[in-house]
Formats: sequence, C-alpha cells, structure tokens
Amino acid sequence: MKERARSIEDKQQRYEALLDAAESLALALGGVRFVTVAAVTDRAGLHRTGVRRYYANKEELLLELAERCWMRWRDAIENTLGTRLGMTPMEVAGVVADTIISLPVFCDLLTHVTLSLEGAVDIERARRYKTNAFAAHDKIASMLVQASSMTEQQLQGLLAATIMLAAGHWQVAHPTPTLAQLYQEVPAWGHVALDFGPRLRYLLQATAAGLVETIPPSQ
Repeated sequence: MKERARSIEDKQQRYEALLDAAESLALALGGVRFVTVAAVTDRAGLHRTGVRRYYANKEELLLELAERCWMRWRDAIENTLGTRLGMTPMEVAGVVADTIISLPVFCDLLTHVTLSLEGAVDIERARRYKTNAFAAHDKIASMLVQASSMTEQQLQGLLAATIMLAAGHWQVAHPTPTLAQLYQEVPAWGHVALDFGPRLRYLLQATAAGLVETIPPSQ
C-alpha cells in the first residue's frame, strides 16, 4: 500500500489515481454500476479507508470522474475541429458523435449523474460539478459555432440531444447480465443493443438536419 500523501502534488496524484482506477474498473466490469469503493482503492494501491480523505463516498468519486469526462469531451472536440471552418450539420453531428462515443464511461455516467450522483453529494460539490460541466458545454457550443454553418440555438439543441441519446442508448447497448441472457433467448428484443456507435451517429445526424429545418438562422 502507498503511504499517506503529504504534499499537494501527492494528494493530486492520489485523486487522479482513484479516478483512473474507477474508470478502468467501469470499462472492465461493463459499467459504473458495478464499481465499488473497495475495488477502486485496491486498484489504486491505497488502503480501503484512505479514500475518505479524498472523496466522501463513491458517488462523489464518480461525479468527479464525470466532471473530468466533460473536460475530455471538450478537448476531444477542440482537437478534432482544429482549424476547420464552414462545416455542414452532418459533419458537425459526426464530430459530436465520434468524440462522445470515444468516451464510453462518460456516456454511462451521464445517466447516473442525473439519477443519483448529483443528489448524493453536498450542495457545494454539486455546484462545482454544474459550474464546470456548463463551462465545458458552453465552450463546446462556442467552438462548434465558429467551425460550422449552424447557429448557437441549433447547436444547443444538438448537444442536448447528444447527452440524452448517448446516456440512454449506452444503457440499452450494455444490458445487465439478466437482460443479456434474455436477448440471447429472444434476439428480436436485443438487436438494438448491438450498434451503439453507428446508431448514435445517424440519430445525431438526423437531429442536426431536423434542427436546421426547424430553427432557421433568423431565430
């Protein structure tokens, strides 16, 4: 086990180690719902009681991971856009879809943030999450406005749809063991669980096209 962190840098490394452990476990186990504090601290090489010095509970740890994922999504979009200009709605939807698909734990966490994580932490921690998540969201919208022919209102709609579709469809595409067995027995019920990435991409492209038609630039 690692010794207790003494410096600010050491503490930050422990924060990051716990987040990395939680993320890798979510990937390995098939979702954040299977992640436990004990498994996270074991993987991070910390004593099981030590996590309380960094996070009050599992929910706060996962909310911190969701916050970090917002920053990663923002950075992924920025890196993908580069110096591109005049992108079509289809191209914008492709960028938005491909970047969020590359962050599977984020897609999973988007469901849990709303259902439980925000309500399981104190108000100041919830405030910090909202502040940083909204800042990342607004930066993403701003970058896409500059890079494309879509308006801010159209892009706000596209991002809202992205968050909802990515969160909901990720859960469908990663069923519990019981549902996975059921889908094996009745394949007609499970076909929607087989194509998370492609399905999300074309749904967002259809959404982008529809938003351009229903929200003209003059509005």
